Amino acid sequence: MKIAIVHDYLNQMGGAERVVSVLHEIFPEASIHTLFYRADKLWPSMKSADIRPSWLQKFPLIEKHFKLFFWLYPFAIRSIAPGDCDVIISSSSAYAKGFRKVRKQSNSKLPVHICYCHSPMRFAWSIDSYIENETNSTVLKFIARFLSSWLRMWDVLTNNSVDIFIANSSVVADRIRNFYHRSSLIIPPPVSVEISHKEESLESVSYYLIVSRLVSYKRLDLAVEACSRSGRRLVVIGTGPDRERLEKMAGDTVSFLGFQSEANVGRYMANCKALLFPGEEDFGITPVETNMLGSPVVAFACGGALDTVIEGITGTFFTEQTCDSLLDALQHFEELEWNEVAIRQSAMRFHRSVFEKSIRDLVAKAVLSVDMGAIEVRSEGKMDMSM
Repeated sequence: MKIAIVHDYLNQMGGAERVVSVLHEIFPEASIHTLFYRADKLWPSMKSADIRPSWLQKFPLIEKHFKLFFWLYPFAIRSIAPGDCDVIISSSSAYAKGFRKVRKQSNSKLPVHICYCHSPMRFAWSIDSYIENETNSTVLKFIARFLSSWLRMWDVLTNNSVDIFIANSSVVADRIRNFYHRSSLIIPPPVSVEISHKEESLESVSYYLIVSRLVSYKRLDLAVEACSRSGRRLVVIGTGPDRERLEKMAGDTVSFLGFQSEANVGRYMANCKALLFPGEEDFGITPVETNMLGSPVVAFACGGALDTVIEGITGTFFTEQTCDSLLDALQHFEELEWNEVAIRQSAMRFHRSVFEKSIRDLVAKAVLSVDMGAIEVRSEGKMDMSM
């Protein structure tokens, strides 16, 4: 059985790219096709992978200004046509599922396309929230809204090549149903951590923690404001364009540590009072990692956190995306007792081994279904598995 993997672009070490790295470890012989990549931004397990970029790889300035070329990506992804494959797994948060599916031979069946959907294209479907804090230019906002309507049509059309959708969370499954009118399986992304025990505290006083890219849509300003107002200690780990704004609004009890090694991040997670998670994420790996280390989470009650955080067991929620609501949640959190063992046990639902088994089983079933003729393409381009 030959397998290929398609991903949007490999120019950062985020959660979606981690999924690709684990897929590569599950299927090490699979070629990886992408719009472009940066060798210095690959997860370690992918350093020796067979990575095949599109013609965009040779574009000048693509590395530094990749967002400017987004209008080319729908065309570039069509130049990717993995051949001689039985199964193609796309890891898509925007463009990857739009590759060109071709037959192994002229008389053979088309390969099965399994799409691991991190989310339908945010830029197309949630344009106002996407650009709210990105620019104040009326002209740029007008252009972005105009292009988003075209991208929505493209996004819907390209879902027809997908035989099986996998959603990374229930909220993404809802989007797939609403935007594409398709059903999906839910397989959370793989999570694993190296450190499994508490260590001597890294701070002289107890602290809350943020581990995140510092970008405005993650609403880290709520955590910074809440801890500054209440005098609670907050440690912020991560880099990003919103750092300067956050530092200006931070009080004396907030520390910005910038980039930290994976081992250091684990130690801070294991020793914090709680991870603060004030934004809306499609899944959110960081809260699960924190839970695996025995520490609870205080999260905004929306998105993937509703799948991973159990009220009173692994963390608590705040229901409005405001500083006052977060402060109320912190007060409530500090009145509760937390059991490290119970937190860890709950988090193991999302362990990497669960992801690996689910993917292997699904691929095997999909290939067997094709061989037995149990998958038939319907007129709208979807497939039906009736084993």
